[in-house]
Amino acid sequence: VIPSSPRNARALLVAAIRDPDPVVFMEPKHSYRAFREEVPDQEEVLPIGRAQVVQEGTDLTLVSWGAMMLPTLKAAAEIEKDRGASIEIIDVQTIAPLDAETIAASVRKTGRCVIVQEAPRSYGASSEIVAQINDRVLMYLEAPVRRVTGYDMMPPYFGRENAYMPSASQVRRAIEETIDF
Repeated sequence: VIPSSPRNARALLVAAIRDPDPVVFMEPKHSYRAFREEVPDQEEVLPIGRAQVVQEGTDLTLVSWGAMMLPTLKAAAEIEKDRGASIEIIDVQTIAPLDAETIAASVRKTGRCVIVQEAPRSYGASSEIVAQINDRVLMYLEAPVRRVTGYDMMPPYFGRENAYMPSASQVRRAIEETIDF
């Protein structure tokens, strides 16, 4: 699991502790430092293996997780304001098992998809998501699926990570190119 905010980090951690199977919990510390969020006193549990549709839309599906949700949300808000596009945003939350059905249903509806991950471009989760989209909804696509990723190199340590991580402007450019295709 890879949480994208303090609130869903706690909810996914509770689910991971209670799960009878081993769960790898990836903590994107970059997102912890990026913003503050209210976490309610009552316990919340998010199901492992389920993606969350953060925002409904009809023109493009934007898929992301972890630390990349913040630049993803920022880019989507800019595009919606500037171009009036309706963007559906999906927070994957769980890489394995992947909720490919939620992603496919969204892409079937919108016909376009951009995937944002901080990992290197090659051999990452975004590649598997593209494969699942091709397997399930290829004939519904109106544009090629685009990926916004880190570079194919070792991620740098703190201090230089911002130059490596995909930015909101890179996400925005991918969204515009996909909508205009």
